[in-house]
Amino acid sequence: MAVLSTRHRLSFSFGSFVTAPFATVPGLLLLPYLTDTMAVPAAAAGAIVLVPKAWDVLFNPIAGRISDRALRRQGSRRPVLLLGGCGVALLFMGLFAHPGLGSVAADAGYVVVVFFVAATAYAFFQVPYNALPAEITDAYDERTRMSAWRIAMLALAILVSGAGAPAIANGIGGVAGYRLMSVAVAALMLTGALVVYFGLRDAPVGTRRDLTPRIRELAATMRGWRPFQWLLAVYVVQSVGVGTLLAGVVYAARHVLGDPGLQTFLFAGFVGPAMLVMPLWSRLGRRGGKLVGFRVASGLFGGALLVLSASTILPTPVVFGFVALAGVGYAGVQVFPLAILPDLIAVEERRTGATRAGVAAGLWTAAETLGLALGPGLFGLVLAVGGYVSTMEQATVAQPESAITAIVLGFSSIPGVLILLGIPLLRRSVLPAPGTLG
Repeated sequence: MAVLSTRHRLSFSFGSFVTAPFATVPGLLLLPYLTDTMAVPAAAAGAIVLVPKAWDVLFNPIAGRISDRALRRQGSRRPVLLLGGCGVALLFMGLFAHPGLGSVAADAGYVVVVFFVAATAYAFFQVPYNALPAEITDAYDERTRMSAWRIAMLALAILVSGAGAPAIANGIGGVAGYRLMSVAVAALMLTGALVVYFGLRDAPVGTRRDLTPRIRELAATMRGWRPFQWLLAVYVVQSVGVGTLLAGVVYAARHVLGDPGLQTFLFAGFVGPAMLVMPLWSRLGRRGGKLVGFRVASGLFGGALLVLSASTILPTPVVFGFVALAGVGYAGVQVFPLAILPDLIAVEERRTGATRAGVAAGLWTAAETLGLALGPGLFGLVLAVGGYVSTMEQATVAQPESAITAIVLGFSSIPGVLILLGIPLLRRSVLPAPGTLG
């Protein structure tokens, strides 16, 4: 069970075509969709982006327990994963459908409801997906390879969806552009869910451990699981930073660099390097350790973002250079926590003799979802403080200097500080003790 085939790694990595679009595209486009197409005030738009995903903080652990029960009863988490993947693809189309209910409040309310249900469906895909590495292999380095494959595919999926979605939405313009964009992104999600489901049908399955019988016992375990708590804390803080950065890409291209068409290239310049440097991060993890790699990646990512605070005076090619450098660090920040997580789960399951993968993955997914939702919410708040002027149908409006400053801070300094804050939280206790990984 230790070493997986190339087909299994590739099939597993295709799940990124579900997770990347849902995590990235709303972070990039939902805020400007609300502020610049529906004329929703920036502060209210930030709350709309945040509230539905915040629900996942409560629901994802429940989805994890349902996933654990599916594994115990059916021998696989794949049916739950398929249901969630198909559901979120359909609901994503509804999210940007813009029904035109006659008022800003009614249309905004529609977005809240659909986003709420879509986030619930997404939990049923991502939670079992995050739990899979701990169950289909017991090899320490194999989990790093799986994470590297996943993040390499994630980079491609982010590049395709994150660069393609704005290109479609802006190329056509208005409501029609957002609707066509949502159909294209939904097709990517459906493809990813189907490849994971059918491609892993003959993958090995780990030991079927007993479920923790009572929620109270499970909660006690989680409270005492210090390495998981520290790793989760780092991931939450850095996810907020990534979410804030992604929310600022559209605004930075439009109002800082002065060309809305640059947002696709800006995003590609950030994500593209991740596909190229993934083998280097994987090699560093094997030679220097996952924790060292995580720290180096965090420093590189956060440092590059801080330099981008000077975007208003730097030449555009220099801005793109530091965006690419941030992308190199971003790749490592994504791969190492996902490589450490299944190690922690495996050790804890051996210690307790009970299933932990689903619930741990549920908490992990909740943290990621909340972090990526808090980012746009934080960026919307920063825009509101800066006096950003919302518009209808993407009309061009001159923004006050304070709004431009707010965009720069939200795109660079704030996410940079949040990424760097993860470094002191990366204690040695995050890693399993030597000799416990089997």
